[in-house]
Amino acid sequence: MSHIITLSDFIMERQAEFPGSSGELSRILNDISVASKIVSRDVRRAGLVDHILGAQGDVNIQGEEQQKLDVVADTQFIKVFESSGEICGIASEENDDFLAFTSERAKSGKYIVLFDPLDGSSNIDCNVSIGTIFSIYRRISEKGTPATLEDMLQKGTQQVAAGYVLYGSSTMLVYTTGHGVNGFTLDPSIGEFCLSHPNMRMPETGRIYAMNEGNIHECEQGIRDYVAFCQEVQEDGRPYSGRYIGSLVADFHRNLIKGGIYIYPVTNQSPQGKLRLLYECNPLAFVAEQAGGMATNGTDRVLDIQPRQLHQRCGFFTGSKQMMEKAIDCLEKARAK
Repeated sequence: MSHIITLSDFIMERQAEFPGSSGELSRILNDISVASKIVSRDVRRAGLVDHILGAQGDVNIQGEEQQKLDVVADTQFIKVFESSGEICGIASEENDDFLAFTSERAKSGKYIVLFDPLDGSSNIDCNVSIGTIFSIYRRISEKGTPATLEDMLQKGTQQVAAGYVLYGSSTMLVYTTGHGVNGFTLDPSIGEFCLSHPNMRMPETGRIYAMNEGNIHECEQGIRDYVAFCQEVQEDGRPYSGRYIGSLVADFHRNLIKGGIYIYPVTNQSPQGKLRLLYECNPLAFVAEQAGGMATNGTDRVLDIQPRQLHQRCGFFTGSKQMMEKAIDCLEKARAK
């Protein structure tokens, strides 16, 4: 039987990847794993427990109806982050404003966390894969003081770690600290995340494009040109396959494993885009690049965008390098006409 490497063991072995850290970042990653185990349990029980399934009745800052499990997940992660002592503040997709923790221990924390507690939650009732997306930054405000908005509005290039947890047929935690991407699968028999996908690499090309094509006529011409190209017969005698789950984490994870491209562009109805730069695009762009893929907003590299608002939206293209290059080429040629 091969040796099992748990997430905790793996993080301890990689301490040298965290310059300037005395174990704080390792503890944060472990805290994320603890919270995600609890959320995973609740996700799997959701169909049996009425009070955590379905709509909460409130609407979040995005104008979307909050699901009960959204609120459960948000509360659980905040509780873990606040008690850690390593984190001075957080911002969540589910809350209007950022939260600066007030304890003296927390105010001395070096890090902030931005997260989407339950991506794809509108699919909960349909038993479709959903996930948590997270992003970790070093604070830029003075240590010992409350976290500030400036701490939250950092470019994606400043991330020290990012990743996601996928609650699907199995629960997986995938993350990067800027030294490659590694995936861990939760073994429910021992309650531990175990290394299952070391050094993950996104194939340079693939056969899958993921996009809500119901909005195709709301998109710029370059998007329509690229989708038309995907539907043409390719060199192997087949067109690409359209696969759109509607849960960003699930679509992204499939393309990370098999190769593909994910497209959620700006449209006439949503000129700023729909996805959130801080909670969704930046962390997944960091993972994509570390796995050999690419991520842009259709014009610029996502990680180079300077955030101006906490809930800033963004067009989002991410996936296999060759497919991304073709999509960018279609956009540039259409714009040049």
